[in-house]
Order: sequence, then structure tokens, then C-alpha cells
Amino acid sequence: MPSLFDTYQLKDVQFRNRIVVSPMCNYSAVDGVVTDWHRAHYASLARGGAGLVIVEATAVSPEGRITPGDTGIWNEAQAGQLAGVAASIKAMGAVPGIQLAHAGRKASANRPWEGDDSIAADDPRGWDTIAPSAIALGGLLPKVPREITLAEIERVKADYVAATKRALAAGFEFLQLHFAHGYLAASFLNAHANTRTDAYGGTLENRRRFLLETFNAVRAVWPAHLPLSVRLGVIEFDGKDEQTVADAIVVAREMKRGGLDLLDVSMGFTTLDVNIPWGTPAFMKPIAARFRKEVDMPITSSWGFDTPEIAQSAIEDGPLDVVLIGKAHLANPHWPYHAARKLGVDRASWTLPAPYAHWLERYQVGS
Repeated sequence: MPSLFDTYQLKDVQFRNRIVVSPMCNYSAVDGVVTDWHRAHYASLARGGAGLVIVEATAVSPEGRITPGDTGIWNEAQAGQLAGVAASIKAMGAVPGIQLAHAGRKASANRPWEGDDSIAADDPRGWDTIAPSAIALGGLLPKVPREITLAEIERVKADYVAATKRALAAGFEFLQLHFAHGYLAASFLNAHANTRTDAYGGTLENRRRFLLETFNAVRAVWPAHLPLSVRLGVIEFDGKDEQTVADAIVVAREMKRGGLDLLDVSMGFTTLDVNIPWGTPAFMKPIAARFRKEVDMPITSSWGFDTPEIAQSAIEDGPLDVVLIGKAHLANPHWPYHAARKLGVDRASWTLPAPYAHWLERYQVGS
């Protein structure tokens, strides 16, 4: 049975263990360009011992940012600075990954510590948002988006392709497309946000079209020997879960046929009328198990796998091949080391880079 600390081979890339730092937005970029903060932040997470570190949701276009502080990769200057981030991750022994995203109707928002709400209409920091239909999410985000045109759909797909090429040139070895969390792609898939009557709305075949066309366009330019992942919104917890999950299984199977290497099973977040079981540890585990069985491909997930015992169980007993650990890594960048000690892994200190492991092993620090 696999262990949390076994290596994992995905295409030509090997992770030193099954622990992945989940992409988490920092909202600290300047005009989409990463700063010294990002280089230090991601290097510290990689130094902590994870096998794969995925850089936060990175916008493929200016209007695709969630906030003015989001990272971007729509120009060469941004990509050039991201190359330093990728290099810092790799220097610490982890695989450098990046998540590409378009926020859709959740864009043009203030940073979380500045309100987490829609930027006011008269605020010059804001911008027009686009979505499958002119339907606001509501709550803190009451701004009504403009319905995306067919020409803009083609442009956004091209933006994803251009961003993919830049990510590859910047040195990233793992690519994830963000098709969840209420952003543009998730909004196309779910009828909560998509009431179109053209080829991109209505039936599942139409609602999935943007996702599959974008995925296929990216797959065509991302090298076959490097892993391509999708974070897919597969459930809403809105009382219509059986149909939502069934639809997502159909989409996942299509992507698998098109060359998807790892499916990240996540939530849709396209409506606020939900009852998410936040207090339940690893509440996505049974849903991920269904996808593992019915789609039959490598699976990962997040949300509540952040204790060593739960993470180990998700790998050892299934259904996950690798486990995404997010906020726990912010609280403790050396989470893998402490997890190894908690699980009784022999020479746990060697989950860390050699300059650290040498001293910890020699002096039995923390034993």
C-alpha cells in the first residue's frame, strides 16, 4: 500500500512524496507581477518538504484577476519574474507547478483584508467583468457581469494557450487549469450561472463546451511528457448534488480521453445557497472515491485532509494519489517533516533538504 512519503511518478515528473502544497492566493502582486514576497513564500513552502508546490491562481488576462493584487501571466514581464519563483521551488527539491485561472464574475474584487467585496463602480481600480450570463453571484459580490460574447470566448481560450506557453518557458513542470470555485469555467458548467441559449448553454453538452475546448487547446501546446491537471468543480452542496456530480463525471471522462493526467476533485461555488459540511474532516473523500471508481484515473483533492493521519489514510486506503494540503502549510511550512515524525517515519528529518536534515538528524532536534 502506498504511503504519504512514497515517491510518485506522473508522466516524466517524480514527486519526492505524495504531499502537495495547494495553490493559495496571496493577493500581493503588483500589476500581475510577483515580488520578493512570492519568491520567499514559495521557496519556504518548497523547503518544507512537499513533493509539489503549486503557485496560486494566476490570471491569464487582466480581467481574469480576482483582485488587483492577483498574479498574472498575460505578458512576458510577468512570466520572467515567475521564472524566478519556479527556480526557487525547484532549488528546494520540489516540483514547480502553476495554476492558470480566469475569475469571471468573481473578478474586480477587493482583497480579503480590504473587504473581499466587489470594487465600487466609481473606483478606478475596478474593471468590467465577464461571465457566461449576466448574473451576479450576490452576497459580497453584487456586481452584475457582462455576458461574454462568442468572440471573447475565443479570445479567452487563446489567453489560456498563451499563458500555458509562458508557464512552460518559465520552468514550470506541472500545470493545472482552475475550472472550479465559481470562476469563469465553473460558471459555464453550472446552470446557477449559465442561462445561455446558444452553443455554450442549456444542455450539458453545451455547458461543458468551454471547458473542453479550453482544455484541448491547452493540451495541444503543453508537452505530453509533463503533467496536466484540472481542478474541477464537481459538487455544490445545494440539494442538486447527484445531478451535478453525474455531469462532472461525464466531463472528467472526456478530459481523460483528451489527455488529462490528474483530476483535482473540488467544489463549484457557483451559488451561495449551499450547505457545505465544513466541520467534517476530509468531507470530499467519498466524492473523490466516486470519481476514482467511475473515471478511473489519478485523483487528488483538498478540504480537511490536513492532519497527518487523515492524509496518510487518504493515500494508503484511497482514493487519493497525492493529497493537497493548503492552509496547514501556511501555519507550518515544515508540515511534511512534522507529519513524518507523527507517523513514525524512519529518519523523518530527511523529508527536508539536506542542509536542514543533516543538523536535525545529528542532534535529534525535537525528538
